[in-house]
Amino acid sequence: MNIPFFIAKKVITNPSQSFSRLIIRIAIVAVALGMTVMVVSSSLISGFKNEISNKIFGFWGHIHIMNFEIVSSNAYETVPVSTDQTFYPNVEDIEKISYPAPFQFLGYKNEDWMQVKESYGGVRHIQTFAQKIGVIKTKKDIEGIILKGIGQDYDWKYLDDFMVEGERLELQDSVGTREILISEKTSKRLNLKLKDKLLVYFVKGSNQVKRLFQVKGIYKTGLDEYDAKYAIVDIREIQQINKWEGDQVSGFEIFIDDLRDIEPLADHIYDNIEDHNLYCTTIKDIEPNIFGWLELQNVNEIVILTLMILVGIINMITALIILILERTNMIGVLKALGAKNSTIQKTFLYYGAYIVIVGLFIGNIIGIGLCLIQKYAQIIKLPEEDYYVAVAPIDMNFYTILLLNVGTLVITVLILIIPSFLVRKITPVKAIRFK
Repeated sequence: MNIPFFIAKKVITNPSQSFSRLIIRIAIVAVALGMTVMVVSSSLISGFKNEISNKIFGFWGHIHIMNFEIVSSNAYETVPVSTDQTFYPNVEDIEKISYPAPFQFLGYKNEDWMQVKESYGGVRHIQTFAQKIGVIKTKKDIEGIILKGIGQDYDWKYLDDFMVEGERLELQDSVGTREILISEKTSKRLNLKLKDKLLVYFVKGSNQVKRLFQVKGIYKTGLDEYDAKYAIVDIREIQQINKWEGDQVSGFEIFIDDLRDIEPLADHIYDNIEDHNLYCTTIKDIEPNIFGWLELQNVNEIVILTLMILVGIINMITALIILILERTNMIGVLKALGAKNSTIQKTFLYYGAYIVIVGLFIGNIIGIGLCLIQKYAQIIKLPEEDYYVAVAPIDMNFYTILLLNVGTLVITVLILIIPSFLVRKITPVKAIRFK
């Protein structure tokens, strides 16, 4: 028989100990509140990161291949790249790759100790794009715009989710289309609706070129960086304006299976590019401000989780000390009967573990319940221009929640070993006489 567990169970279920029950309830509430905050905060931060990342990657892909040179020192005016490349579209055949990486433990990297790792996935899709700066002119307004040209290899999976009105472009094999997709922000500023026509002016050398487009659809990504600047057209229109050949584009967008592979896959692809005029970069390098902001959320998450665990530990230490002092008489009797200090310590550790487990259980129910309510009812709204999302996004991960529970339980019980040593200071004679 497990004597410490048996004694702890009897003490916990003893209905006459009203003061002990009050202490236990207070400690359980503290642990439950901490667990609730940890579940909600981790799900919320993970939701932010995934939602915003998916928007960026959905619009621009994970990896870009472009020419080293730019025109007139303007990153939006690119030197054309031929589609006659060994990696297009063969890069889609890349599945998992092996690559050397520094040994990493708890976020710290040791560059002197390298290991061979395998990627989580490979390349899902590659597509071409072209871009050109222009000026939209309507009857009343003028506004700068960047036209992004797309071809028949374009993956509509992500943009379809952003469409609020109209339809995707119809890209025919034989002839180009003068249809255009604009953002909801652009449509409101210029008072444009579906099927409205607009003129876009371009500068080509010393000449001015104009094109008449018809609004086919309106999209909204929620990312001001894109919604305020970009419109989407047939790639052949950009090629004609720039007087490029049919096989010339601004570059290639590559989509991968798993975000964790973005850097190793980018390095692998770049190492296999035969044209030395091309370079390979990730969208993280192109948009460092947004991803820097997302990285700060990791720091926020660590701070919140650490504070909640510390609060839980302090509450549990306080509760255990009070319970030990309140049970001094029982400790004296057990020692008089020959119980070892370690046996009595284990009894109170079981006591503490019971409090933590019950608190974690209640905290999980409340935390997961709040997350589900927000996920499906979308109660908490946010200003999209500041947070890039209209509602607080939730992304619950079973393994993350499990790790939070196991980690909190293990850390708290291990810390409770320290106050449990108070049992060793209690002598049987004085304890039995203690009232």
